[in-house]
Parts: sequence; C-alpha cells; structure tokens
Amino acid sequence: YKRQMYTQKMHPAATFPEVSVTLSTGETVSLTNKEEGCDWKMVVVFRGKHCPICTKYLNKLEDFTGRLREMNIDVVAVSGDSKAQLDEHLDELSINFPIACGLSQSDMEKLGLYISEPRSEKETDHNFAEPALFVLNSDNEIHIAEIANAPFVRPDLEQLVSGLEFIRNPDNLSLIHIS
Repeated sequence: YKRQMYTQKMHPAATFPEVSVTLSTGETVSLTNKEEGCDWKMVVVFRGKHCPICTKYLNKLEDFTGRLREMNIDVVAVSGDSKAQLDEHLDELSINFPIACGLSQSDMEKLGLYISEPRSEKETDHNFAEPALFVLNSDNEIHIAEIANAPFVRPDLEQLVSGLEFIRNPDNLSLIHIS
C-alpha cells in the first residue's frame, strides 16, 4: 500500500500552529490549550482506533501523567478519527488525560506529520497521521518534536519523562545550554 510522505517538518523553537480538535467530551479546543496550573503541553498524535500499538502506547502514557503533571506539563492525545470512532476506542483505553479526534488532513500537513492511506476500509475509512509527539513550552514553541512514520517508532516514555524532569528542574538550568 502507498504512503504519502511530506517534508514540511515542524522545527524546535517554531510556534506550534493553531489546530482545533474535538475532545471525547464533545468540546472543541485548541491543541495548545493548557489545563489550569500547567505552563507546558505535550501533544501526542496517534494513528487511531484501528491501531493496537497506539492503544497500548496511550494506556502506558497514563502511567506517566502524574509525573508530567508535577512538572506542570498538560497532556492531550489526538487522531484523525471521527467522534464515533473515538467513542468506540474509549472502551479499549484506560486513560484519564484528554483525548481528541478530528485532526484534519490539512492540520496533519501543517504539523508536518507522515500521512498514510488505509490499506482497506476494514482498517479505517480515512487517511490518518502516523504517530508524533510535541512538547510545547509556555510560549507554545516546540521544545521537543518527534515525528515517526510507523507506530512502533516512538520515544520511550520513561526516558522522555526523565529527560523532561531534568530540563524542567530549575536546579539544572546552569547545566543546560539551549540556544
């Protein structure tokens, strides 16, 4: 089957674009919206309900949300699924962080994501984004960007969260030089 590949990548320090999505609650929000008390945001793009590897990753991410919250990092997951597909997917997920649907093809392109066409309608009924992860700072600039072209190429969550704990600790500021 054919994959579409784009080269318009989002670069660290670039401002994350305005992208509106629909939460599982039905509310429309911007991906950069931060929960009360959080000044950073982690945006996790997943392929959709059809992908068991994504389901497993999202369930595992739940184990790290407490540590992320302690660093004032809010989390949201999003896919190009429809609201009906997201509602069905919720049965397989044991998460408490916000999850959203409705990432449009043009938003996927704006974010520089790899976009795949379904192999059959049994897989899903729309083009979908391959996984990506963005960590945004308080100015909604991209601090970390991880854009994958397959569901099994993702940052290790323990390593990622440990690294964020290091860079978010004010005691380590003198050890880090970020130009």
